[in-house]
Amino acid sequence: MTRRSSNRRTLSLALMAAMLLTVLPLPESIDVLRPYWVALVVIYWALEVQGAITLGTAFLIGLVLDLLTGSLMGMHALSLVVLVYLVERFRARIRFFPPWQQAATVLALLVNDRIILLWIGSLLGEPVPTWHYWLAPMAATAIWPWLFILLDHARIGRRQPLA
Repeated sequence: MTRRSSNRRTLSLALMAAMLLTVLPLPESIDVLRPYWVALVVIYWALEVQGAITLGTAFLIGLVLDLLTGSLMGMHALSLVVLVYLVERFRARIRFFPPWQQAATVLALLVNDRIILLWIGSLLGEPVPTWHYWLAPMAATAIWPWLFILLDHARIGRRQPLA
């Protein structure tokens, strides 16, 4: 199996797991802490494997996420395209830091994503969410170093021959 096909398979599995975690029902009290799993996986792959997630791929992933969550068609697609653009633009700078320091950048990216979603919601006339709306990026920031290590192990570990 080539490195490219191994990366595609691992990316597909990671995205499916992220989408499953996105639609997994949670109690209302902890649902506000649900990280944007798909965005975290997309950030990882855009950082670590150049060209694995293009703007078009991010758009398609966002459309699938819109279908799964029943949100406005194109809402997550737009936010993921902006997210991937920013990651690609600052990729060399972000990769310079270890995962626990990258978490600050991930927080900035996810807050930017929330602002985009808030803007789209305001265009639709939805009410302004409470302060709980901003807890999910904080939870995702706490999870980032561990998710980075897990995805790195899944991506690199699949290519290592068994001894």
